[in-house]
Amino acid sequence: MSVIATPLRASRLWPLWLLAGLLIGGGLLVWFYWSQILLQSVLWQKDLHRQMTQLLQQVADQPHQAGLSLVIFSLLYGVLHALGPGHGKVVIATFLATHPSRVKTSIRLTLLASLLQGSVAIALVTVMLVVLNTSSRQLHLSSFWLEKGSYLLVIGLGVMIGYRALRSLWLAFRPRPAPIFRAFQPHHQHDEQCGCGHAHLPTPQQMSGHISAKTQFLVVVSMGLRPCSGAIMMLLFAKVIGVYGWGILSAAVMALGTALTISAIGLLVQQARSVAQRLAQPRNAAGMARLLIPALALTGSMILIVAGIALWQSAQLTPGGGIRPF
Repeated sequence: MSVIATPLRASRLWPLWLLAGLLIGGGLLVWFYWSQILLQSVLWQKDLHRQMTQLLQQVADQPHQAGLSLVIFSLLYGVLHALGPGHGKVVIATFLATHPSRVKTSIRLTLLASLLQGSVAIALVTVMLVVLNTSSRQLHLSSFWLEKGSYLLVIGLGVMIGYRALRSLWLAFRPRPAPIFRAFQPHHQHDEQCGCGHAHLPTPQQMSGHISAKTQFLVVVSMGLRPCSGAIMMLLFAKVIGVYGWGILSAAVMALGTALTISAIGLLVQQARSVAQRLAQPRNAAGMARLLIPALALTGSMILIVAGIALWQSAQLTPGGGIRPF
């Protein structure tokens, strides 16, 4: 039987190796051409900003005619803006690639994080400029420290995931005590409330890839605490030309467009992980899952910690208080 199973198993694994090769090749291309990719992204972003400011000026003169165009362009801007470099995509891609989760959970995480990012931008500009009437420099300083706080949360998320993964690995490798046999009691009826300590069936949370509420909250806040730079720019310009209400609407629609793109990226990552798990599923899947899932989580935690430290060190407040492109 082993002679027959070996070629079958190898034939099942070749799509997984092909997928891994494509991912590694794509990662190397991004690494080598990162500076060109970043430069082109910044140029596209500047062009989109210029067109957006022109639409805001048209809304100031003719709100009924240009309002719909502003909303549509804001949605497209949010979709394209989310395709550029950003720490939110690193967080959600790493988390979903290393943690089993349901589709509904993945969509909820990405939607909430994107909407929170836009909401933080609207709240920050409204409080700093409209309510407190502070200078734009104070606004940029507040945005800078929110950005730094977001990176600290990314590091904290990585530490928490790493701690849980190490604990799971320790429990998996810990020597198990010898089983204790007790007298069989035929009159005992097992149920959820029997209190005998036996795990009769896996819980629905275990079968569906349950993620704790605390972890979900930390993922959303670490992604969404950094205010959207494009939304801040639009709100500032809208405040200057006297159409701040339209600026808020534009920023909200931007957040919706960003949510669509981030959700699509999250679903793509989740489906890729599911396909890889099905292709590589061995015969002793239960035993391997006890080690594979914590090992993947530990890898993801290391990626998040390294990315968070790198982002924290790279975040610098520009002398003129300008807004970073992403």
